[in-house]
Amino acid sequence: MATLTLTTENHDKTVEDGIVLIDFWAGWCVPCQRFAPIFEEASDAHEDVTFAKVDTE
Repeated sequence: MATLTLTTENHDKTVEDGIVLIDFWAGWCVPCQRFAPIFEEASDAHEDVTFAKVDTE
């Protein structure tokens, strides 16, 4: 399952049930950039979990 971009518009629907993991990141954050492929890989391996990202900028 691909990650989705969490916004104010889709927040409530996204987190209303089930397990949701949220990655808070920023474009300038090197550790965030290094973690991104790991987060994507985990989202592919765990289809029963919603993986979302929030750009903190």
